[in-house]
Amino acid sequence: MSPLGKYYIGAAAVSVLSLWLLPSLIAWLVVIGVLGAPVVAYFMLDESQRKRLRRIRGRQIGR
Repeated sequence: MSPLGKYYIGAAAVSVLSLWLLPSLIAWLVVIGVLGAPVVAYFMLDESQRKRLRRIRGRQIGR
């Protein structure tokens, strides 16, 4: 399984557990944090770093 797939499964598990175990507002903040952190990190990259990341991901798909 790819590292990205593992992240998706982990994020889904944390989201479901937090919605089940924590109070409503705190659970939704956790869900937003878990799902929003990679998006924020991606947009913090420089344009050349984003291009390199897309190129690397494209090569890994063909494996």
